[in-house]
Amino acid sequence: MARSVRGGGRLDTGLVVACVVLAVFALVMPRRMRDSVSTALRSTILSPLVLLEMRASTVRAAIASRNDVLVARGRVVTDALSANAVADENVTLRRLLGLSARLRDGFVAAEIIPTRGVDDDFTLTLNVGTGVGVLPFSPVVMADGLVGMVQSADANTSFAITWAHPDFRVSAMSVNETAFGIVQPHLGTGAERWLLELRGVKFAAKLDTGTLIVSSGLGGTYPRGIPVGTVLGEIATPEKWARTYLLKPSVLPAAIGPVLVLLPQRATRGVNGVWTNLAAADSAARAIAAAGDSLARKAALDELIARRAALDSASGSGAPSDSVGVQPLMTPADSARADSVRRARSARPDSVRRVPTVPPAAPPRTGPPPAGAR
Repeated sequence: MARSVRGGGRLDTGLVVACVVLAVFALVMPRRMRDSVSTALRSTILSPLVLLEMRASTVRAAIASRNDVLVARGRVVTDALSANAVADENVTLRRLLGLSARLRDGFVAAEIIPTRGVDDDFTLTLNVGTGVGVLPFSPVVMADGLVGMVQSADANTSFAITWAHPDFRVSAMSVNETAFGIVQPHLGTGAERWLLELRGVKFAAKLDTGTLIVSSGLGGTYPRGIPVGTVLGEIATPEKWARTYLLKPSVLPAAIGPVLVLLPQRATRGVNGVWTNLAAADSAARAIAAAGDSLARKAALDELIARRAALDSASGSGAPSDSVGVQPLMTPADSARADSVRRARSARPDSVRRVPTVPPAAPPRTGPPPAGAR
């Protein structure tokens, strides 16, 4: 073992000495000879190493280019998502500005402070507090409707529960004031967890799908007329004397962003039909559009009837059908009726035709002849 180590050391020393001698020889060698020797070495002994280095350089360039492409694609996707998020946020802010303009006063705009906790889906931390007039039981709203209620507040922050919180309750009614009840979370499983229930509706009040449910103002916490949700359908319950309806919330959890907190004096004065007027305006716009469509259909039908009457009159007078500029489509019943009219006109007897009258002859004159006749 000692001999092998000793022999390896001698070999290394010999290689080092040989390399030093070759290096000195290459330095003192003329430039032309040095270039020819280096060319010969690259083309013979070092050729596989040069080829391997070229392939390694190509692979490194391909990897770097692939990384650049992936980074560029990721940046494009991020920019697109950011653009969509910014557009959605702008729409939300515009609608919130419209709501604040309709309310005019008695509210405070608030931003949601991100938090990490178990109840993040049920509670909100707002950046406003008692310093600007926010108190417990203040309603939290958005342009789409009711979000929740302030549960506690300090000088600079407040904590609110959303409609998904198990303790949430609001007295509600249909927009036409035919049904009243209490809205609470559905507390189902899966996607139904994010729905609401309208309970305690009298059995005689039947609500159709799509009916808007708003706060009734009873209880003093929520003013009258804030949208809460729309009816999805009736659900079966053991209570046979009352109905229970499943509601889709007006404000979805993913859409909760900047909010308005209604101050106590505003909640006492009410919201003056801010949201219900919007619903009525939307219904009126849809009715106007439907009326416009019906008028357009009536005008088109009148034009078709006029063209068909012109065709019938042209056919009755013996004019060829090519003389009519537009040839409307005729049903088999219309063509049969036209043929029967033609046959009736051709079969009319000659006795009924009008004969020109001849004036009667003048009676013979019996008196003396006139003076000019002599």
